[in-house]
Amino acid sequence: MAINKVGSKGIEDGSVATIDLAPGTVTNPKLANSSFTFDGTSISLGGSDSVNLSASWQSVITADGSTGTTAVAGNGYFIDTTSAAHTLTLPASATIGDFIAIKDYAGTFATNNLTIARNGHNIQGAANDSLISTNRASLVLVYVDSTKGWLYWEEHNVADLENIAYISATGGTITTSGDYKIHTFTGDGCFVVSTAPFGPGTNINALVVAGGGSGARVTGGGGAGGARNISNITVSATTYPITVGGGGSPVTSDNLTGNNGSNSVFSTITSAGGGGGGRNCQGTNPEGPGLSGGSGGGGGGKGCAPTFGAGGTGNTPPVSPPQGNNGGPGSNNTPGGGGGGHSAVGGTATPGSGNAGDGGAGTNFSPSFPGFSLPNCGTYAGGGGGGGFAGPLNEVGGIGGTGGGGPAGGGGPGDGTGTAGTANTGGGGGGAAGGFPGPSGAGGKGIVIIRYKFQ
Repeated sequence: MAINKVGSKGIEDGSVATIDLAPGTVTNPKLANSSFTFDGTSISLGGSDSVNLSASWQSVITADGSTGTTAVAGNGYFIDTTSAAHTLTLPASATIGDFIAIKDYAGTFATNNLTIARNGHNIQGAANDSLISTNRASLVLVYVDSTKGWLYWEEHNVADLENIAYISATGGTITTSGDYKIHTFTGDGCFVVSTAPFGPGTNINALVVAGGGSGARVTGGGGAGGARNISNITVSATTYPITVGGGGSPVTSDNLTGNNGSNSVFSTITSAGGGGGGRNCQGTNPEGPGLSGGSGGGGGGKGCAPTFGAGGTGNTPPVSPPQGNNGGPGSNNTPGGGGGGHSAVGGTATPGSGNAGDGGAGTNFSPSFPGFSLPNCGTYAGGGGGGGFAGPLNEVGGIGGTGGGGPAGGGGPGDGTGTAGTANTGGGGGGAAGGFPGPSGAGGKGIVIIRYKFQ
């Protein structure tokens, strides 16, 4: 090797010396034993190695529908959903660069979906689990930061990586029970769905109870508000106005028919207000029948006219399964029939005894909301009791049906006032007793309760 001699004025002509440097004859102690590490491999300076960036693939996971799998960063997972869906839960903690690979082993993700549970991190910047529902899907997720969370790095045969597995929504009073959210509306409001699954996974259950009818001022009990408990309702990301029906207003003058309750509405589900109780006769006018509604009002009793009133028709308008039952008829004495309830028809006033009809029983809807304590112990839409009369038989008022139905006024001590249906049960109001100044019972306001799986 030839080296020129360099002075202050440059290279002097003819001042070139030749130095022979044999390989390995130049030493520098700072370079001794120096190396660097890449992907877990130590490589000496000047050395070389092969680096494998692929995942550590695990044995095939055969989904059985009962348990999920918690992923470990750097691993790859073959998932066989031939027999059941599966959930792969992302790690609880993650750092930038962590990655997880997934492959549809049997080409069955469209039949039995794979849910990627976010485990507290965002996926694609959204606080939602992902639903993979395309056969032969394969993908890699990489963790970025707390804002975006896990991003899809590579994907093949994946129709929509934004698919989400669960609903998220706001509105009403929200309670959590296990993996479910329950929204309770005791007044008008909005159920606002911000995200909703595409395809399988939607499971909204809604209980919609209308306002109960009021009792008559002599004599029929008010019918319960219609109650509809509907499962597997499909929703989209939009706002659903909620209407909670009010109860029928009480009657304060003699021989007047009770008032119907108002409808309750959620999405395409409408429950009809309960029918008002039928009145006793007034002058030459005959006793009136109970009014029709979600459940029918009880019929008016025989007084000055030769007949007595029939119970109002329940499940009006008709739906399946029925939203309520008929009211009971009045008797050939003066007491009235009981209002219909969701589970039973209103009671018939007893002929010759002077005892008014009891309200029909409501229904306990708790089995549809497991793990959650529903208001009023879960029982709604009981009919109101028929009213008595302060005549020679000192007639007995009917008992309100379970589920918020109001007892009626009777001919015994007191002012004969009918009791109102319980608020937010859709219970019918009790009929007022004749011969006293008290008003009939108002119908109870309705309620709307919505339940869905959120994780």
